[in-house]
Amino acid sequence: MSQFFQQAVNALGWALLHFVWQGLLTALLLAVVLNFIGSAQARARYATAYIALIACICLPVREFFMRMSEKYTSNDGSALSEIPIQLGLDSSPVWIDFSVWLEMHLSDVVMVWMICVAVLVMRMCIGLLWIAVYTHPKRSKPNLFWQTRINQMSQQFHIRSRVIFRVVDDLSGPVTVGVVRPMILLPGAMLTGMPVDLLEMLVAHEMGHIKRHDYLLNLIQTAIETLLFYHPAVWWISKQIRIEREEIADEIAARVTGEPRRLALALSELANFQFTTPQLAQAAHGGNLMSRIKRLVKSEVRTVNWKATFLILGLVSSSLTLFAHANVSSANATKETGTAKDTSAAKQLYRDDEKKGDKKPVIDFAQCRPMYPRESLNKKETGRVQLAVLIGADGEILNAKVERSTGHRMLDNAVVDALKTCKEKAIPGKINGEYAQIWTKVQFVWKLE
Repeated sequence: MSQFFQQAVNALGWALLHFVWQGLLTALLLAVVLNFIGSAQARARYATAYIALIACICLPVREFFMRMSEKYTSNDGSALSEIPIQLGLDSSPVWIDFSVWLEMHLSDVVMVWMICVAVLVMRMCIGLLWIAVYTHPKRSKPNLFWQTRINQMSQQFHIRSRVIFRVVDDLSGPVTVGVVRPMILLPGAMLTGMPVDLLEMLVAHEMGHIKRHDYLLNLIQTAIETLLFYHPAVWWISKQIRIEREEIADEIAARVTGEPRRLALALSELANFQFTTPQLAQAAHGGNLMSRIKRLVKSEVRTVNWKATFLILGLVSSSLTLFAHANVSSANATKETGTAKDTSAAKQLYRDDEKKGDKKPVIDFAQCRPMYPRESLNKKETGRVQLAVLIGADGEILNAKVERSTGHRMLDNAVVDALKTCKEKAIPGKINGEYAQIWTKVQFVWKLE
């Protein structure tokens, strides 16, 4: 159980760290797409931004489960798979020291992340509690006139569920809450201080949110923000979603009522009120009010900014090129240094005995890489282990036993376990030209530079 827990912490830590560059690339790609779409297509911009936000949560989840899967952990499960640990390494000591430091403090990283998520979850719960208090019958009062008007507007907006209208005296601004039972809360001050025709346009805006189930989508968005709070790209993407969400609600209200200028006037009146509404609720004052007013008064068609597009594309291309180069370098390093020392000797025998028809089996530790035990890493244990490995005629690794120990039992067992659980087959050996079951000797070096 402790080994599973250690692997889970290891996988989660690296998933969170890898999302640093993954989130950056996602935000850059979104910026390129939004620049091509232009500001006039609010629905397309909203859908694209929301897909990017979903991708942000899917990327670390995918990384976590890949690292937790049996195939992944047997080949590359250790965080030290990110750095070479065998002899013959020619890499920067600074990067190695930093990677080792990350490996040793992954549990601390995960712990800090969990504490911050817990705090944000409490904040989210307080927001939900705030909404529950204001929707309680003791804090909100029905209004027969506006309830009748809401019922009529529900038919105009083709909303099947019944929308409830309530007036709250100490509320700062109009909000929409509820998933199954949508409810519009209106401040008592606005009910008496704003003309009925303008207030009706604000209610129409809220009906646009209800029609698109924005309250539920906003809860999902807030949950993703909570889990990926540490990345600025997530907050930037989330901001784009909220801006476009308000503009879409404006479009729906203007189209159904046929009064875009009256809605713009209502928004200008709304700017005179001070609001303290939590982001969990959908409020008519969300987004940039001035931008929304201009958009309603005169549709804005923005041409593509080609200079910005090429700049962003250049940044994305550079990031992808650097990442690809790093992967190739890492793969080459693993191929060269991740193989047991005996492999080169085995290849030599492969050539010397080729005329005789005898060939030694070959094991590539790049495919059967052991995990560096965390306790051994903390103690900075190193050494060379020699093993006898039984390779079947089909290349299956049948058995492995230690012949010469590193002096550290955990390091020895890690190599044995990696070989016994390896899913990748070795190159089988031959006797008299035919594949046969053969014992071979290999060495594995644990070394930190």
